[in-house]
Amino acid sequence: MLSPSHGVRDIRTHNVYKATAVCVFLLLAVALVFGQTVRHEFVNYDDGPYVYENPQVAGGLTARGIAWALTASHGGNWHPLTGLSHMLDVQLYGLNAGGHHLTNVLLHAAAAILLFLVLWRMTGFLWRSAFVAAVFAIHPLRVESVAWVAERKDVLSGLFFMLTLWAYVGYARRPFSSVRYLAVAVLFSLGLMAKPMLVTLPFVLLLLDYWPLGRMGPLSADKPPPFPWLVIVEKLPLMALTIASCVATIITQSEAITPIDTIPISSRISNALVSYVAYIGDLFYPVGLAVLYPHPGSGLPIWKVAASTLALTGITTAAVAWRRRFPYLFVGWFWYVGMLVPVIGLVQVGSHSMADRYTYLPQIGLSLCVTWGIAQFAASRRHRCRLCGIASALVILLLMGLAWRQTSYWRDSETLWTHALACTADNYTVHNDLGVIVEERGRIDEAIAHFQKALKIKPNFAEAHHNLGNAFMRRGQADAAITHYQKSLELWPGDAKSHNNLGVALAGLEQVESAIIHFQRALEIQPDYAEARFNLGRALDRQGKTADAVIQWREAVRLQPNRIVLLNQLAWVLATCPAESIRNGAEAVDLARRAVRLSDGRDAAILDTLAAAYAETGRFSEAVETVERAVSLASVQGNAALADIIRPHIKLFRTGVPYREATAQAPWK
Repeated sequence: MLSPSHGVRDIRTHNVYKATAVCVFLLLAVALVFGQTVRHEFVNYDDGPYVYENPQVAGGLTARGIAWALTASHGGNWHPLTGLSHMLDVQLYGLNAGGHHLTNVLLHAAAAILLFLVLWRMTGFLWRSAFVAAVFAIHPLRVESVAWVAERKDVLSGLFFMLTLWAYVGYARRPFSSVRYLAVAVLFSLGLMAKPMLVTLPFVLLLLDYWPLGRMGPLSADKPPPFPWLVIVEKLPLMALTIASCVATIITQSEAITPIDTIPISSRISNALVSYVAYIGDLFYPVGLAVLYPHPGSGLPIWKVAASTLALTGITTAAVAWRRRFPYLFVGWFWYVGMLVPVIGLVQVGSHSMADRYTYLPQIGLSLCVTWGIAQFAASRRHRCRLCGIASALVILLLMGLAWRQTSYWRDSETLWTHALACTADNYTVHNDLGVIVEERGRIDEAIAHFQKALKIKPNFAEAHHNLGNAFMRRGQADAAITHYQKSLELWPGDAKSHNNLGVALAGLEQVESAIIHFQRALEIQPDYAEARFNLGRALDRQGKTADAVIQWREAVRLQPNRIVLLNQLAWVLATCPAESIRNGAEAVDLARRAVRLSDGRDAAILDTLAAAYAETGRFSEAVETVERAVSLASVQGNAALADIIRPHIKLFRTGVPYREATAQAPWK
């Protein structure tokens, strides 16, 4: 006869098998829904400044990059752990977008598995915990957080959120241990360093103390336990971390925060109330999701605000009134409401009214409410349990299908913005960003139409004026471009890019002095703006101030050491300048070799630069061999004009004479 302890071991073993199966399912479900992203591209929505256009990140893990991540703001935020994770990705995958997407998927899968294990550990309910974790793992609202490389901060902070909960449960259910408490504080700190939205986590821990941890005494007691303040006192160090993170965030986002006179506080409160209800609706009906929802300003109908207020008041009242009978309703509801506070729009950053990514952790609270509520209703009837099981499986499959389709819209920028336009009305930001991507693809007229639509919706949209100026420049209409660059700078005088591009347009009209003023102004605003330094160097060179130009080009190369056009320009001048005081053959060879390597040796003009650099150092046999390769490559590529320009260099180098750029500068292009 088996002993009772043997039966307990069998039950535990069986539960371990079931839990392992749940973990495997969560991993496979995330892989099925989000695995497609490894074939996706970066998108032109923060991926550039966060990763591939950021010289600190694009250089991989370096001492200088690590110091920058720890001390500087990144995308208007101080989240050094997120910056370091992007650097590590570059170290592993280079700028291959698929690798960066893979990291997001793995982090999200780990967070989903940990959520299941934490909920099971806290509540003892395996299947309820599994369902909440599954909804978290594959709900369409998760797509923005997982499929968007720049939203690495969501999945990374989410992982540390789950780890903090795990550590806290271990701390709370055992006698006090400073080591276990320190583990909670350290994991929380790391989460804040990934994304400051975790500032509300200490309040979530207080809710969990109430239920399911039961650290505030029996839920049915009329009187509080003897030492109810212990659970609050122990949160004070964590709340100090919260305050420090809030201060750091306000400082780093000071320029991005929308002023009250742009969106009044009454409009912010109205939008917040409506958004709270809208996010609930999206949980149950996740259709028509878009990457950006424009802020309505003061345009929300009064009835919608009133209805949202009534709904929120009713749910909150019920959660408080039924807190002893349905403690999960109280905890889940205030988890949801509280975690959304930092991003609900009372402190407005950006032009959006709400965002799918903001629900990444808050909606776990809603899932808790719904799952435990339905399970409690079904617990008294076996047939209800079976129906709930079947319904749960169907819900998960449906959500997986919807999330897979939503993820497919993130495969490239044009698909993303086109879908967003189909889901939202009067979305001037989406018109602008779609215009940028179609312009990059050479569809200039289509781009101009999008920028003009954006300006029709919002005439004072500085960025659209700037981008419309760019499009007119590409169409050769410099006068029209200058008009829109100037409009952008009345509206946004501190925009370095508009100053730079206006300078390019003026230089194209031979107004070099005026151009230099704008390049210099761009650099006053943004000293690390490599493009403006490159253009300032070109303008100075046009004036015959080549020595000053070289100073600017060297700094531009320091800022962007892997940008081919900068390397080639500086190498050419150092190899061919008539002034001996400026030439530096050894430096030119080094720069040109890097440019050749980065271009895979497929650019004839860069090979010609390397040949000129070899000639300057007296290595004429290598110069001849390299320039012959350049002529051959230009011919194979059908660029006869370039081949004709390069070909005379062969005879020059064969006679042991280096090349000198003695002709006047060509017109600005």
